[in-house]
Amino acid sequence: MKLNKFSIKYPKSMSQILESKNLTLRKFEENDSQFILKLLNSSTWLDFIGDRKVNTDQEAKNYLLNGPLKSYKQNNYGLWLVETKINKIPIGICGIIKRADLDFPDIGYAFLPEYTGKGFAYEISKETVIYAKTILKIEKMCALTEARNISSVKLLTKIDFKFKKSIFYGEENEELNYFENF
Repeated sequence: MKLNKFSIKYPKSMSQILESKNLTLRKFEENDSQFILKLLNSSTWLDFIGDRKVNTDQEAKNYLLNGPLKSYKQNNYGLWLVETKINKIPIGICGIIKRADLDFPDIGYAFLPEYTGKGFAYEISKETVIYAKTILKIEKMCALTEARNISSVKLLTKIDFKFKKSIFYGEENEELNYFENF
């Protein structure tokens, strides 16, 4: 993947991070809790990421406050909301997570099931990597995914992440594939 800072469209608002051909990436707001509730309880999230025990609107607001919104303040980045450019329909998340127990920031993404397999994850994750390198000056990133998540493994490879090793990670200490980029 060729890094081209000119593929990034500069924000039209303070909450917008970037836009790609079909999508917009913007900061989450507390009022995005209904989307978070839907995404975190979708079949693909539960299958590949796990149950975060977010079952009410208030729990979704707490997830946003203690996750993405907190990360914006601490790191100047975090998970962002992916919306369709034309209709502003929220379809997923993509962004960068700083985890205390990983050496490098971690790219993360997830989409509602009806928006997977359409190229959206590739389109926005590619731009997110470019943004991380050119704007945030992040020299190296990592990614974690389950080996059985073939779509995610293919996507990471397509955006130039290289498999490094299997690691045991998280509260469940599950085995995950660890990738690095740059």
